[in-house]
Amino acid sequence: MNPWSPEIELSTHDAICLIINQFPELSPLKISLLGQGFDNTVFMVNDQFVFRFPRRTIASDLLITENRLLPHLTNFLNLQIPEPVFFGQPCKEYPWPFTGYQVVSGVTPGILSETERNASAGQLAMFLRTLHQFPIEKAKSYDVPYDQLNRVSIETRKEKLEENVKKAMDDRLLKNPKAIMEYLNNLKIVEENTDLALVHGDLHFRNILVNPQGHISGIIDWGDVHIGNPAVDLSFVYSFFPHSGRKQFFEIYGEVDAKTQYLARFKAIYTTVMLLRYAHDLSDSKFKEAALQSLNMALDD
Repeated sequence: MNPWSPEIELSTHDAICLIINQFPELSPLKISLLGQGFDNTVFMVNDQFVFRFPRRTIASDLLITENRLLPHLTNFLNLQIPEPVFFGQPCKEYPWPFTGYQVVSGVTPGILSETERNASAGQLAMFLRTLHQFPIEKAKSYDVPYDQLNRVSIETRKEKLEENVKKAMDDRLLKNPKAIMEYLNNLKIVEENTDLALVHGDLHFRNILVNPQGHISGIIDWGDVHIGNPAVDLSFVYSFFPHSGRKQFFEIYGEVDAKTQYLARFKAIYTTVMLLRYAHDLSDSKFKEAALQSLNMALDD
């Protein structure tokens, strides 16, 4: 492991050494690799804890924000979220902090039926309504940042979406390319015009967990939490629920204006195309099928 590398690929052996050195009470250690995301390497430890290790500096900064905020949300929300309990410190062998969380029950979803999806509409509506009503001043006191990435800016992100769609088409990933081309041809620049809220920031099917019945049981990976447009999180409503589920969701969450809905749907399509390409790069067929289902859901206006 090269601690000076701009991106660190952490091995299981490296993780064992770091955890045992700082948290000897966890010995003897049972550990397995859960996965590698864009920014973190994640391990299951002793079937009780999930340890996340940043792979780059920006992920480290986001992890610090999570550690400050999440303990104040665990009893505030109706769905499980990761509760940080082990706070690893930078050391000679590894340059960034790392965190161990209580395990959130459930698994990432694959293909789900409309009935399974709709069964979670009410719970997710309550979850997001409560999260989005969290006092902004209180969030700021935990150093939660404002959105610096223009996450729902069509003007900023349209070109990247078009580029990702072209690459997905070149790789023959899209089952219905006509639908997304029609969407792109009719896409308009819409300005944001809504009150800001505390948002999860990266809500998609890879960052939720479901129980054996396919119902949402937890929301994970809070590295992108920020103060921003609620459309960032509401995008998930368009990529996860069919029309009937969306209707149930907004009956509980509350009405949102047409511009927010338009931006949320754009973000849903933008994110799921990116996830589809990522699944292809990983050669993960189940991930790919789930991404395609989410994309088709979002394209069904």
